[in-house]
Amino acid sequence: MIDFKEQQIIDFVNKEGKCSSKKIFDELKLSISYSTLKRLISKLKADNLLSTSGKGKGTQYSISPSFEVIQPIDIDKYYEKEIDDRKINENFSFEVITEVLAKFNVFTIDELMHLNSLQKIFESNISELSDSEYIKEFERLAIDLSWKSSQIEGNTYSLLETEKLLRDKETAKGKTREEASMLLNHKEVLDFILENPDYLEPLLVSKIEDVHSILIKELDVDRNLRKRRVGISGTNYRPLDNEFQISEALRETCKVINSKESVFEKALLALVLISYIQPFMDGNKRTARIVSNAILMNKNHCPLSFRTVDSIDYKKAMLIFYEQNNISSFKEIFINQFEFAVKTYF
Repeated sequence: MIDFKEQQIIDFVNKEGKCSSKKIFDELKLSISYSTLKRLISKLKADNLLSTSGKGKGTQYSISPSFEVIQPIDIDKYYEKEIDDRKINENFSFEVITEVLAKFNVFTIDELMHLNSLQKIFESNISELSDSEYIKEFERLAIDLSWKSSQIEGNTYSLLETEKLLRDKETAKGKTREEASMLLNHKEVLDFILENPDYLEPLLVSKIEDVHSILIKELDVDRNLRKRRVGISGTNYRPLDNEFQISEALRETCKVINSKESVFEKALLALVLISYIQPFMDGNKRTARIVSNAILMNKNHCPLSFRTVDSIDYKKAMLIFYEQNNISSFKEIFINQFEFAVKTYF
């Protein structure tokens, strides 16, 4: 998170444009030493919120091209405005993928340190498990993920009913066949990834399509990339409606994800960008959650169940990326769910 003084520096640079550290120090008057100001500026630069130009005493600071993507947004304040009153990016942006996310990291140094420390706990925990114990824990997480991922999409099965369905093939009374199929498909694709952890390495469009095909099996959903327009409830954002552009956007997404060093960044970008592109007529967010988890599992990282995510909060964070190309709210969900998974499973 950005503290108060860091936010003041950002606001000043955003208003003034390019400026030196001395100008920031002299005019902002933060009641801190010049060396402390330089340290704060260095941190903001390391976190890709500020950019530099020039050298030595001629160094000037400006807002980073990635600023709009990663700056914190007050989600409650954002949704105080109704859908038609919000100023948004209505059209899909290739540039946010190829010119921003491809070139800048979305996690701050502190966030990555936190995630890596949690990963070490996970590694320590699983080192004490036998193969059968690991599989048992994974099945517990898979049930939670299948339930929550389906619930986000409107499935009405309870967690207990989901457990009975996936373990005992016992369908719940009063529920539709489609709801049961959605849950069973989640379990099938998760089992496939457990058996083939490197299947999505490297990430390819065809592999994303394979995951989607399993997730929509026996559901009334078209396979393959969509060829017509799709609308998203709750927003005026319009995804691409051209099959060739959709394919290109997915290829660029795979290229960016494959180029990233951080497993966490790969997983987060898959989670957000597949949803943003909306490459299929239905099942996009489900596909994104599975692909994201497959990336984590391939590198022996803890997968996410999303069990404690509020469905409305998930959708709101996703809509902010659609409308503002800002990842901060969704990044917070990702970090919180990774922490929950490490502390809850295995």
